[in-house]
Amino acid sequence: NKIQRHRVKMNKKQLQSKCKKIKLVITDVDGVLTDGGMYYSEKGELLKKFNTKDGMGVELLHKASIKTVFLTGENSKIVKIRAKKVKADDCHINIKQKEKIFSEICKKFNVKPFNVAYIGDDVNDLKIMSRVGLTACPSDAQKQIKLISDLKCEKEGGKGAFREFANVILDSL
Repeated sequence: NKIQRHRVKMNKKQLQSKCKKIKLVITDVDGVLTDGGMYYSEKGELLKKFNTKDGMGVELLHKASIKTVFLTGENSKIVKIRAKKVKADDCHINIKQKEKIFSEICKKFNVKPFNVAYIGDDVNDLKIMSRVGLTACPSDAQKQIKLISDLKCEKEGGKGAFREFANVILDSL
């Protein structure tokens, strides 16, 4: 399967080289910015738990002139609210085939695919991850995602994985 390509194990210098090219970070939401838990009532989705450290990661990237985009398959107003609060540069909800919006995002932010980093955790992230310059996943990501990720974070989704990824990018500048 072309999508499930294995990335060659990179050394620190190679990882830093990829990080230096990043101008835009796209992040999945559930399982990356959250622990994947969803709280429902009879009226629908009520709560998602986000990590403050991840929010600061968005802010630090912004200060370094690196844009951030939230991208989720869920139709969640909560994600829009969180994106606005942390001043993400863009937010797309209810996107079932994330790879189909990738070219549009690149065009909007005037970046090439190798200038884009993506952090995801599950099989619905595979196709878009195969198109970007740098990939990462939380420590509790699905096996297929771990196999294609340039960086496997030590932190779990919702527990600072995004911030860890942001720090790696920022430390390379």
